[in-house]
Amino acid sequence: MSVFPFSQTTRRMLLAGGALVAAAATAAALTGFTAAPARSGATASSAAPSPAAPSVPRPVPVTVDPRTTAYLVLDLTTAVCAPNPACVDSLPAAARLLARARAAGALVVYSKTVHPGDSVMPQVAPLPSDPLVTASPDKFIGTDLAQILSSHGITTLVLVGTKANGAIMYTSLHANVLGYTVIVAVDGVSADTPYIMHYGLYQLLNQPGFPNVANMPGTADAVTLTTTRQVTFTPAG
Repeated sequence: MSVFPFSQTTRRMLLAGGALVAAAATAAALTGFTAAPARSGATASSAAPSPAAPSVPRPVPVTVDPRTTAYLVLDLTTAVCAPNPACVDSLPAAARLLARARAAGALVVYSKTVHPGDSVMPQVAPLPSDPLVTASPDKFIGTDLAQILSSHGITTLVLVGTKANGAIMYTSLHANVLGYTVIVAVDGVSADTPYIMHYGLYQLLNQPGFPNVANMPGTADAVTLTTTRQVTFTPAG
């Protein structure tokens, strides 16, 4: 005798309903919004509005010392960037800053995903001498990234890549925990949707324990949001 005494169609409907409930719960958890119980006679138009998206400060100019700065190109690869138009659109900006970082003598480090056959997009192709790590979103876990940076005397990281809520967010937080100052060039970053991009950038400035809510340039042990055109490579002293 079946444990579920329902037809196949009914089972599918129940499973679909459960999925909708789960999705609604997840959305409520992410936004902090829970619908209030409907009052008798209340209409849809009288329901409480969804909360407004938090604001993200404008990008600010930053100056970094190329001798102690690494330019991290995170997951701009065939597996995750090529299928996403927003990511492909970010490649020219990432490539321009890449050229400037190389010209200034900054260390350039790449990452790719664990997808079989994944490779870096040709627009931002690495040189044979450039370090490359392969990992899930946090590029410090299971790789020698920390050792690479330490061996070159790096104290500041400039990040581009995808996704804002993936490799950029998790690698930035881990870097802050390790004491690195992180600069994220937002026009070289992408996500799957504008909504996710916005909240990803908000989270970068509001990381628990490492906030830079006002986006003050070059805040130590935190993230600063800038653009590729606002980054200046100038040796200190």
